[in-house]
Amino acid sequence: MLGMMMDVPLLVTSILRHAATYHGETEIVSRTAEGPIHRTTYAELWRRSQRVANMMERLGVKPGERVGTLAWNGFRHLELYYGVSGSGRVCHTINPRLFKEQIAYIVEHAQDRVIFADGTFLPLLESLADRLTGLALVIMTDEATMPRSDILPNLLCYETLLAAESEDYDWPDLDEKTASSLCYTSGTTGNPKGVLYSHRSTVLHAMASAMPDALALSAGDCVLPVVPMFHVNAWGLPYSAVMAGAKLVLPGPRLDGESLYELIEAEGVTFTAGVPTVWLALLEWTKANGKSFSTLKRLAVGGSAMPPVMIERFEKQGVTVLHAWGMTELSPIGTVASLTAKYRDRPLAEQLAVKATQGRPIYGVEFRVVDGEGHDVARDGVAFGSLLVRGPWVVERYYESERTSAHAIEGWFDTGDVVSMDPDGYVRIVDRSKDVIKSGGEWISSIDLENIAMTHPGVKEAAVVSRPDEKWGERPVLVVVPAQGASLSSADMAALYEGKIARWSVPEDLVVVEALPHTATGKLLKTEIRDIVRRELGREGDGMEAAQ
Repeated sequence: MLGMMMDVPLLVTSILRHAATYHGETEIVSRTAEGPIHRTTYAELWRRSQRVANMMERLGVKPGERVGTLAWNGFRHLELYYGVSGSGRVCHTINPRLFKEQIAYIVEHAQDRVIFADGTFLPLLESLADRLTGLALVIMTDEATMPRSDILPNLLCYETLLAAESEDYDWPDLDEKTASSLCYTSGTTGNPKGVLYSHRSTVLHAMASAMPDALALSAGDCVLPVVPMFHVNAWGLPYSAVMAGAKLVLPGPRLDGESLYELIEAEGVTFTAGVPTVWLALLEWTKANGKSFSTLKRLAVGGSAMPPVMIERFEKQGVTVLHAWGMTELSPIGTVASLTAKYRDRPLAEQLAVKATQGRPIYGVEFRVVDGEGHDVARDGVAFGSLLVRGPWVVERYYESERTSAHAIEGWFDTGDVVSMDPDGYVRIVDRSKDVIKSGGEWISSIDLENIAMTHPGVKEAAVVSRPDEKWGERPVLVVVPAQGASLSSADMAALYEGKIARWSVPEDLVVVEALPHTATGKLLKTEIRDIVRRELGREGDGMEAAQ
């Protein structure tokens, strides 16, 4: 027997319709690529998104075809999110921080019909001119600030195109499994892979991620997505925050500590989200300038693990840190480290230990932790194995590709992370499967070693990678960036690990560098860090020795 409820499709358009109808006067504040602050509302976003949908018809983009964007977090980018997807096209956000060849590959692989770009990315477009033949190129600005290009003479102006369109549009009644957006992985190994989201997966992810034990978004919030809209749809916040009817603050290209602090204080931001490198810069700026937060209540961090010492620094300012874990393949949120009732009255140190985990699975994502033979390991917080996931917003296969080794176990996606899980469901990432260090038959977590190194006041950033060793197979190497004015010695770092980990796990070599390489999404680029270690050491260490 089937239920007798209405079969109403879950569509991205329904999110914006709800916001425009019931939160129409709520503000959307954007720092534009040109500099000035722009203010609009959800009601106006609805009207302009309908113009965008009509623009797609005018540009000859057929339903199902891909529309590329090269843009910062701003109101025009948000209009494309809804106008493109809601009209049945696919909004393909392109990460401008990728290598030029990767961007060209992505545009060609997705078969984009048109690219919308902020003016700041015109030099990038010009460098790719020979790979963009046949595409319409639209600069997301008005005529007053419209750039000109001898290399790309046929650029179109966003506001001019939009002004020619009607606000009347009959949104199509799409199948909820229709593709809505396309994001590519950062491609640290091989070419980037496309993850094609559906309207259904996007709406379900937005609903689940906004729940109280996830990001806890409401109409009373003021949300600042620092994570870029070109990176996994800004972790879904352009959908979940709009669904909740929250005030939305979009930071544009200025993501330095001072600019973010100004927006947070001026607009009354209560919730923000981004990667650890951004929050480190914000903490350093507030400390250097004697500033504190007056409205900020919650901060989500993901992309890579935030060291516990950074979590503690925010918590001492009254900002609750929500450690989250996810992937492009998960839309992206899979876990959030919110405290269960049993921990809410525990000492701060115990709470911080829980907050430093990657959190508990949010509803909608099912987790398995398996050993090398595919057997589930104990949920005791100690045993670890490969993390497998499945759910309605988890990728089934990559765009225009066959099944991969990541789907070797039927119905499950292998994340590539090595984790442990405790009885309450809190997940702790031991390492990426390719980064875990095996020494003398024992596993060493590079993340644990990095977190300990970050507790040293003279360490700005730290990474741990392996080097070959004839006796032990592999040994860990500590690579650090010193804080301004700090001097780091081998003895200092060796003493830091004393009593915190087994002695055989302590890194035997220290490399001090001015900066560490990161991926386009802010993660430590371990492949290049290993190259640095090979160049700096060029030998097998026989004790923790500093190389500069």
